[in-house]
Amino acid sequence: MRTSDDFPLIGGYGFLSDCHASALVSYDGAVEWLCLPRFDSPSVFAALLDRGAGRLTLRPPGVVTPISRRYRPGTLVVETTWVTDTGWMVVNDALSIASWDPTAGAPIVSHESDHSLLRSITCIDGEVDIEMECLPRFDYGRGAPVWSDGDAAGESPGVSEKIARGEDGTDLELRTDLELETDGDAVRGRIHLREGERAFVALSWGEEGLSGPTDAQDARHRRQMTEDFWRLWLRHGEFPDHPWRIHLQRSALVLKGLTYMPTGAILAAPTTSLPETPGGERNWDYRYTWIRDSTFSLWALHTLGFDQEARDFMRFILDVCRDHPELQIMYGIGGERQLTESTLDHLSGYGGARPVRIGNGAFDQRQNDVWGALLDSVYLHEKALRGTGTQADRELIRHQVEKAIESFPEPDQGIWESRGEPQHYVSSKVSMWVAADRGARLALELGRDELAAEYGAKADAFKAEICEKGCRDGVFRQHYDTDALDASLLLMPLYRFLPADDPRIVATVEAIARDLTEDGLVLRYKVDETDDGLSGKEGTFLICSFWLVSALSEIGERDRARELCERLLTMAGALDLYAEEMESRSGRHLGNFPQAFTHLALINAVSHVIADEERPEGGAQGTFTAMGGVRDGR
Repeated sequence: MRTSDDFPLIGGYGFLSDCHASALVSYDGAVEWLCLPRFDSPSVFAALLDRGAGRLTLRPPGVVTPISRRYRPGTLVVETTWVTDTGWMVVNDALSIASWDPTAGAPIVSHESDHSLLRSITCIDGEVDIEMECLPRFDYGRGAPVWSDGDAAGESPGVSEKIARGEDGTDLELRTDLELETDGDAVRGRIHLREGERAFVALSWGEEGLSGPTDAQDARHRRQMTEDFWRLWLRHGEFPDHPWRIHLQRSALVLKGLTYMPTGAILAAPTTSLPETPGGERNWDYRYTWIRDSTFSLWALHTLGFDQEARDFMRFILDVCRDHPELQIMYGIGGERQLTESTLDHLSGYGGARPVRIGNGAFDQRQNDVWGALLDSVYLHEKALRGTGTQADRELIRHQVEKAIESFPEPDQGIWESRGEPQHYVSSKVSMWVAADRGARLALELGRDELAAEYGAKADAFKAEICEKGCRDGVFRQHYDTDALDASLLLMPLYRFLPADDPRIVATVEAIARDLTEDGLVLRYKVDETDDGLSGKEGTFLICSFWLVSALSEIGERDRARELCERLLTMAGALDLYAEEMESRSGRHLGNFPQAFTHLALINAVSHVIADEERPEGGAQGTFTAMGGVRDGR
């Protein structure tokens, strides 16, 4: 498969989801990423990673660039407007939702997917021609389809149906009112519409008996149902009356869209191997759930009032812990523990960035920060929902606290999953302090005073060691044996490790803002100072820049916090989505997309800035904790 430079910008893709699977749609009307039937399944469209690995294109002939693109307000439905010499048309793209819990006035608890990619077309002025090409490539581009005729024509006059079968047993149903013809591996379609006329293209999969729309009117109804679902879900959130409310709502929709509904797991991102460095080797599969990422997501969802999603995720975590008490840093979205990494050497990679990886070799790494992330989220969850855990849950939590305490002396790979030698990373040590501290608080609230005193004493000892060995010249360092900085240290004031006005906290935040930035945006660390087991440069990490917003707010630099936050909000992709990283000089998004970690950090940063605006100068910090929950006085 050929290597080409004609890849769309990562930040220009539109993200679709039905909370089972997701798709990415490029600006030129091509669906270039779709894995079925789950987020982490093999792809049927992967032009994102190789221009010959499959896509579904829909646009006017001879026109490549639409006049506008946006999300339909309050939804994950992408609306693209095209203009030609003869007229205007609008295409709405969605992974359609079939039905949901109908309880009036209550948050949506569950829903059913159509298992269908729906593309509905309306001519809004004049007349237009539309062309479609459907070219699946099963199993990450390795399998060509075998096409046959379906039976929709007999059921729905004017509607055609083709069935694509792959060697791996995957079947796709292509149903449309375009005129179809098969050309080798591809199916092409064409239609001419006049003002007010509609058409549709639907690609369906999954359970026997499921099928696409019967006609354009049915397609319009399914699209409207999908829009209603997303708006109803969003309606039960809690958002401030503020100009930045739209950014909070979009980020909430992204986090919901990255939730695998059958288990409640939250993906880090729906893609694999989008490069952190153009043409480089820092390419990873993020279609899994990280304890660290997902618990931060849980805190963000609590802040915005989405307690049901928080409950679902907490149940997922407790279930995987119950089955195997030895906590991993990451799991498959169905709770899978083995995520063996391999490479797809037949794919050219996005913009020639290789290797393309599936699976993730970090799943069995030692990352000691995982316990703090878990325990802080459990503590917040218990307070937000007033002790909904069972006795069995509490025993599991006690086990995790004690594992954190036991592991404190050990080095690890750190929050950034370094593939170099283990070190005594300060952020990991702080996270284990968090585990002991929150464990003490939980024990105290349960009346276990003796246990609370034991955990509290450990937390005090951990803090003393961190301050002695991890801080030099008044600044906290990446690990005990270096003077290098690390952006994860911005979490220290957010975790309440020390008071935000402690000179060491202020100095650390200021050092990172001064010495670990490019054009004002934050790097994770300097690659020439850190043995991460890889070569090459990487972009600035967007989550770290949003962390800096929150940390500046915490130390009282509210004007600088707002200025940086405002800048970051202008750097979103075309549809207000964020990747993992950004090339600071060009503003080009890098890494997997959209990235949950970035969006949840946005929620926290925006919440900090809004809280600053709502209190008088010199007043107490606002109502948000480090990762977005209601402050408890810690």
